[in-house]
Amino acid sequence: MPRYFLQLAYNGTRYNGWQTQHNTPNTIQQVLEEKLTMLLKDKIEVVGCGRTDTGVHARNYYAHFDYSAPGFEEQIEHWVYKLNTVLPNDISIFDILPVQEEAHARFDATERTYHYYLHKHKNPFIENLSWYQYGHIDFELMNMAADILLETEDFTSFSKVNTQTKTNICYVSEAQWVQLDDNEWCFVITADRFLRNMVRAIVGTLMQVGRNKITLDEFRKIIQQKNRTEAGMSAPAHALFLTDIQYPKDIFLERAKK
Repeated sequence: MPRYFLQLAYNGTRYNGWQTQHNTPNTIQQVLEEKLTMLLKDKIEVVGCGRTDTGVHARNYYAHFDYSAPGFEEQIEHWVYKLNTVLPNDISIFDILPVQEEAHARFDATERTYHYYLHKHKNPFIENLSWYQYGHIDFELMNMAADILLETEDFTSFSKVNTQTKTNICYVSEAQWVQLDDNEWCFVITADRFLRNMVRAIVGTLMQVGRNKITLDEFRKIIQQKNRTEAGMSAPAHALFLTDIQYPKDIFLERAKK
């Protein structure tokens, strides 16, 4: 059956994360499936590229679904428009992309990038999308700690416990704090995969470094101990954005012409 990738973005403030779960209504996945099923008049199930937690946002997210009605692919622009008209304003569809039938939005992703935003002066226009932190923060020292993540493979210390993940091995290729202006910063982290709560746990622990509550050696020891209780608190969800997903180019197909 023909398979398609949905390219979308969402503000996660009002939602209980991406994934539909028992006794957890109002998820991004649930809303998408309901609207696609209504529009296409067929039971549609979508599979996401990752599981974002409650309150986390995505600027560039992919999910796949299967659909075989004749003529669908030739009218993708029309269906993107129609889907956006029925979705709430905090979910936006950018495109629908034909892919190989075995392509998988989650398992075929080769790289993911998250941004975590922090601001040091109270600002009502970004308060719900950035973490307000007052006082001195040593970002240079935090970047030295972030460099240690590039040498790390086992991220057990930054993962939720009792997950169904078979391994806590991740390969981080980028981790740094970038200054956006005098009072705003962004933590950028890229890896082949992420564990549940991993970015927020890393940011919370890096903040302990930046506040001079732990040393670089202690940060390294936290990683080596492979114990979540040794790391810092999880930073709030509202400042975290999934910003980019990379896939092998050969999974995408040329779009059928009208």
